[in-house]
Amino acid sequence: MQTQCCECRVKHRNHFRGRRQPLRRSAEEILRGRRTRLFACGGVFGAAPGFSLGAEFSVPSGITILFGPSGAGKTTLLECIAGLARPDNGRISAGDRVLFDSERKIDLPVSQRSIAYVFQTLALFPHLSVAQNVQYGLARLPAAEKRLRTRQILESFRIGHLADRKPDAVSGGERQRAALARSLVTQPCLLLLDEPLAALDSATRSKIIADLRVWNATHRIPVLYVTHSREEVFALGERVIALEQGRILAQGTPQQVLEAPRHESIAQLAGFENIFDAVVTTLRPEQGTMRCRLQDTQEKGNVELEVPLARVTPGAKVRIAVRAGDILLATEFPRALSARNVLPGRLLTLARHGVTVIAGVDCGAQIEVHLTPGASDALHLQVGQELWLILKTYSCHLVAG
Repeated sequence: MQTQCCECRVKHRNHFRGRRQPLRRSAEEILRGRRTRLFACGGVFGAAPGFSLGAEFSVPSGITILFGPSGAGKTTLLECIAGLARPDNGRISAGDRVLFDSERKIDLPVSQRSIAYVFQTLALFPHLSVAQNVQYGLARLPAAEKRLRTRQILESFRIGHLADRKPDAVSGGERQRAALARSLVTQPCLLLLDEPLAALDSATRSKIIADLRVWNATHRIPVLYVTHSREEVFALGERVIALEQGRILAQGTPQQVLEAPRHESIAQLAGFENIFDAVVTTLRPEQGTMRCRLQDTQEKGNVELEVPLARVTPGAKVRIAVRAGDILLATEFPRALSARNVLPGRLLTLARHGVTVIAGVDCGAQIEVHLTPGASDALHLQVGQELWLILKTYSCHLVAG
């Protein structure tokens, strides 16, 4: 199988001021590939006034996740690739086909890019059946081939039994499967997915994720998938691109980008509940660690953490991110531990949320700790109780603000 790759190098700025308005197109306009008027009154394609986007990356075969906070430029980037927005300058190619090149004045229209785009809001024709919606993009093919392709793609997404039903007669998850099937039946060179599962419940999301994984394992075209969900990143992504304010912060595997984040905004999205200030006191290069003093510890004295060594000097101010689930609690001072950090603290709050107990502990900084109800009961935790917090060195991550 020939390896396909989408390469993108774009710079784009929203020059218009006014009320933020998302780009809206009808299902028929999308499928016919008409060029959209971008500079409508009131703003363009959901970008904030003065927003600037600059990115350079490639998308190999398989699923690449575009991850970042709201307003980072994820949707704007997809629209530039799809041809719904025109970059100020740059180059976009899919395989050996150039889709956009500002220097060579190449700007292929939507209908010639062979790109499938699935939005969060569905765009199925309400008057057509599920099968007819899927077949709509195959108008130029012989009838027999249209029927064959439609049947195969519907079965791939487990909705073959719904072929004759109208969109309003199926569930939201089934409609999203139909939208995916319609986009993929045309055999695009690139698939763009803009938070396609955001409106669905967790059980339905899990089933569609399973379908996408099976489909991707067979077809292996480049897929660029936008999501805020850490669970979707690890379930689907082979590679992650972290974006903030129109700039790429990090690229790599989900483990590299989300388990060891280097930027505060990515750490927050990746589920690091604790981010606090510290000052570097001692470097220990022979051990690959350094000591950092928590800044908000006047009443507690000098409270220090041992964290992985970084390229900083003593006295440097740093930000440290720690997941609430990576912290242990003890009611007595622990001994003979491999963990390098044991901090004294006092229990401020204790609340149960489903199967998780959330404890708020003051150790100079306010720390959130997650534990199971069984662990909480075994420790007989009570607000005001003196505790010990236990953190491994490699649970502490330095992040840029």
